[in-house]
Amino acid sequence: MTTSHIPRNVRREAIDQAFAVYDSGQLLEDLARRVGFRTESQNPARADELRAYLTDEMTPTLERLGFNCRVAENPVAANAPFLIAERIEDPALPTVLLYGHGDVVRGYDEQWRAGLAPWQVTVEGDRWYGRGTADNKGQHTINFAALDVVLAARDGKLGYNVKVIFETGEEIGSPGLGEFCAQERAALAADVFIASDGPRVSAERPTVFLGSRGDINFDLTVDLREGAHHSGNWGGVLRNPAIVLAHAIASLVDKRGAIVVEGLRPPPVSDAVRRALTDIELGGDDDGPRIDPDWGEPGLTPTERVIAWNALEVLAFKAGNPDAPVNAIPPVARATCQLRYVVGTDSANAARYLEAHFARHGFSEVEVSVERIAAATRLDPDDPWVDWVLSSMRVTAGKKPALLPNLGGTVPNDVFADTLGLPTLWIPHSYPACAQHAPNEHLLGSVAREALGVMAGVWWDLGDDARRIVELRASSVNHRVSA
Repeated sequence: MTTSHIPRNVRREAIDQAFAVYDSGQLLEDLARRVGFRTESQNPARADELRAYLTDEMTPTLERLGFNCRVAENPVAANAPFLIAERIEDPALPTVLLYGHGDVVRGYDEQWRAGLAPWQVTVEGDRWYGRGTADNKGQHTINFAALDVVLAARDGKLGYNVKVIFETGEEIGSPGLGEFCAQERAALAADVFIASDGPRVSAERPTVFLGSRGDINFDLTVDLREGAHHSGNWGGVLRNPAIVLAHAIASLVDKRGAIVVEGLRPPPVSDAVRRALTDIELGGDDDGPRIDPDWGEPGLTPTERVIAWNALEVLAFKAGNPDAPVNAIPPVARATCQLRYVVGTDSANAARYLEAHFARHGFSEVEVSVERIAAATRLDPDDPWVDWVLSSMRVTAGKKPALLPNLGGTVPNDVFADTLGLPTLWIPHSYPACAQHAPNEHLLGSVAREALGVMAGVWWDLGDDARRIVELRASSVNHRVSA
């Protein structure tokens, strides 16, 4: 009996080849080499390493895949260059824009536990330890390894164009990224944006998120007088700025942490967002913190509070000298606070809302200083690209992926969604307890292997479906405009 008439499942073969990249040790070898670059963007002494990561590591990798590459200077930060690459098969084909960042947070070498070091990958069971294994070197290494496999499986023709932008300043707030993308809008023009950063909802469940919460960092200061005064001689007749500021902060939220300043609250959770979150449970990983079920906005699930609502946090509070207290009433108290917020929040007027609130409640001494605003973004969960990517991932992984309308944290998605005007799909390859930004950062090998298959499926399916999805989106937009 002959089987020559049975068609080969080339998609499945490509995915198996992606798994082989993991099984052979090639993924580990590539990642170990990249982790060895000490690309701490918070450390000015590492400027040469940041540039070398682009010129000596990522440029040869992309050129081998047929990309034309150029390193470009940052218009704002001299030590945070960019890499732009493109692989154009036909200008008439759809184009996908990929993103990654080569920088990492400080290594904190001395804080890693015995047997581990930030600048080399150490494998212990399922854990691959090293700075950048989870954020972001491991994630973009997976994506390009999977693209390499699909390119070979399709005999050198993907059926779409690919562009890439790498930055080296994400861990210091992506300075210059917005300005650079605005300048390079034509070079970065595409039909869809796909990238990987942040964690899955859990290690076991492939995840897509469509944007991120924004954040507003602001300082609150109560400065009452020059110099400290003895608490025995003056206690009871001098206002204590720490007490005044503590009451002012407490007036912003109720006793369970729900925001009471109307201007800082978001619009009601939409039905589409609520549907997307119905089967997603926050936490569950062994190393994750225990959730406080009664903290935050009432009437919402814990997942909705993180993904679909706003949270006001106190990040730091200082009065006097906490490390060596003395018997004195301090003259000044200061708190650094943060509002994590979702789409629909009037973020531009946050300072005005805070000042008006403090005035109404008799806290005229509180000075408000907004330090930074990062925009909130969210692709419509009903966008055709969303159903497409979920279907691709489901077929490959054999399980239902999780859909997050937005990440609880913040990534520079506004640059791609707003400045470049692209639908944005983020497919993370880390997990919540990866110790991102902390000592002992790690990637799970099991997640990396599954992610290689998932991304190979995505890159394969783009070749079959990208043109159809682009046309479907265009017809949908035209229909809405005509209506």
